[in-house]
Amino acid sequence: MNQKVLIIDDEPDIRELLDITLMRMGIDTVLAENVTQAKESLASETFDLCLTDMNLPDGNGIELIAHAQERNANLPIVVITAYGSMETAVSALKAGAFDFISKPVDLKQLRDLVLSAFKLPNSKQSSTKKPQTVGSTEQTNKILGESKAVELLRKQVTKLSRSQAPVYIHGESGSGKELAAKLIHDLGPRSDGPFIAVNCGAIPNELMESEFFGHKKGAFTGATENKEGFFQAAHGGTLFLDEVADLPLAMQVKLLRSLQEKSVRPVGEQKEISIDVRILSATHKNLSEEVEAHRFRQDLFYRINVITLNVPSLRERKEDIELLATKLLDKISSEWQMDHIQLDPEAMSALKAYHFPGNIRELQNILERAYTLCEDDVIHTDDLQLPISSNLINSDTNIDIAEISALDDYLESIEKQAIQQALEETKWNKTAAAKRLGITFRALRYKLKKLEME
Repeated sequence: MNQKVLIIDDEPDIRELLDITLMRMGIDTVLAENVTQAKESLASETFDLCLTDMNLPDGNGIELIAHAQERNANLPIVVITAYGSMETAVSALKAGAFDFISKPVDLKQLRDLVLSAFKLPNSKQSSTKKPQTVGSTEQTNKILGESKAVELLRKQVTKLSRSQAPVYIHGESGSGKELAAKLIHDLGPRSDGPFIAVNCGAIPNELMESEFFGHKKGAFTGATENKEGFFQAAHGGTLFLDEVADLPLAMQVKLLRSLQEKSVRPVGEQKEISIDVRILSATHKNLSEEVEAHRFRQDLFYRINVITLNVPSLRERKEDIELLATKLLDKISSEWQMDHIQLDPEAMSALKAYHFPGNIRELQNILERAYTLCEDDVIHTDDLQLPISSNLINSDTNIDIAEISALDDYLESIEKQAIQQALEETKWNKTAAAKRLGITFRALRYKLKKLEME
């Protein structure tokens, strides 16, 4: 059976253009010129997609979105907006529209949008092309936990995967923001496309434009060949901008323009390149405060913060700590092909009482360290090496992440040198080397794998 699309526009020329374009794609269409006719069609027929103008004689697209979702929450709706009317487009996305397209309608962009919408669950094309994975328990259970906070997060991720709206993911460092972003991508119609994750705080300012938009050969000294930027690499998929608050103001202006125009211009190139990406962004900072402090542009904030997804901290889901710790220990023992180790009850209680300013990432680091220290295949409280003042730690403490990273790199280099020396002095006898270093054989094996020294 062919897909069926409801087209709503009061301008006959646009209705005819949309109708002919979709018919050439082998899609059945039903035409309406106002909200009243559209409601009658929605009541009597089943559609795979709805294309509607925002401004209609007897109503608007927002009203129609609300009405259609009452009848069928899974019906994707694409809103047609006036050129440059981003405020209207954002309002439509917040109301639940799948996506928007501006007048004059770009037919290639329209075809891409339609095909993308047909990949959503409950559409004829998605059900015949591949097994249904969207919203599946197997996918959403990658967010480990049984707490109410996690259950709510799973539901929100599933719902957001059905839209193309930009999502701002807010949460503390180590809470799982990238995992949430990846699931929104994997559960949605762009799952066949690339997922490109970018740490905005790790890119030098002078390379920012080239990294995001690419460059042409000879554009500047050192540009020996054409380079594809993050936007081009993510074409047809999702671009995840992690730590987006760290973008310099000059780059924020260029990013905003690319999002509005859905195109990029590589450095040294004269022509713009159309891009089809969904933008997900995240930061551990309070983006509203960054806007108030004039460190983040309000118009960009408005553009990327169409929908906000809050990822709970580990302190907000302490009932999940036991499950998380067990799963992480299983993962550690499997990855390093080592004996399975358990936590004794006192150690588990200590973890549950800990503040976890670093959230799940910190929990994993604590368990990895304890794994290498314990002697009898059971992790005790002392093996965890939790800070004595753990209850006094505040997650809002101002910590320079760059300084911590540099220190970690320095300590790791010293650790490598010590292990290398011990192995050479014992003629690569690992048991003897571990004894010389004053650590367990298990700890040495773990360090060799982690430091890639095997």
